[in-house]
Amino acid sequence: MKVHTIVVGAFSVNCYIVDVGNRKGMVIDPGDDADRIAHTLRRNHIAVAAYGITHGHMDHVSALAELSRQFPAPVYIHAKDARWAFLDVNAMPPYYKAPDKPGSALKELEDGQVITLDDIECRVLETPGHSPGCVCFHFPAAGMIFTGDTLFAGSVGRTDLAGGDEILLTRSLRRLVALPETTSVFPGHGPSSTIGQERSSNPFLRS
Repeated sequence: MKVHTIVVGAFSVNCYIVDVGNRKGMVIDPGDDADRIAHTLRRNHIAVAAYGITHGHMDHVSALAELSRQFPAPVYIHAKDARWAFLDVNAMPPYYKAPDKPGSALKELEDGQVITLDDIECRVLETPGHSPGCVCFHFPAAGMIFTGDTLFAGSVGRTDLAGGDEILLTRSLRRLVALPETTSVFPGHGPSSTIGQERSSNPFLRS
């Protein structure tokens, strides 16, 4: 597996293209700059098999409608965030208008669900706290997890936005630190890390 990282939008979101081989891939959090994401897909000859949304905030979904028009594929998002992700409440002017709803079918996620991409398994972990429907996408065989805004290198997701919950975030973080320490962490913002590194150095996890 190969991971292409594209930093997009006003809030520098990490959009990931997970190349699972056989010219197939999963696009995680297409938050903005649809043309740049599309260019990376075409340049690397990757057909989109699925879109994975770690949570519904506008900076993580605003390129989804345009990309899914060009590259139709199922959109995997938790129902608790799908309820509001494409409504006016999810606008943040002047940076973002309310995201357009994609034409592709929305597939509701639940904890423990397995998304099969060719012969690669992606397991869904519910990790609410930053938003009610936050999830992480875990590729156990590859030792990778895409944590959205739940866990960052050296920090964790904020809980002061609508729907945030500090107690739920704490529970979610406990699930993540129980993963093997060699697991690579690909967060929604900032540099990548590992579970072992975050266990030892992230002040939010050490406490």
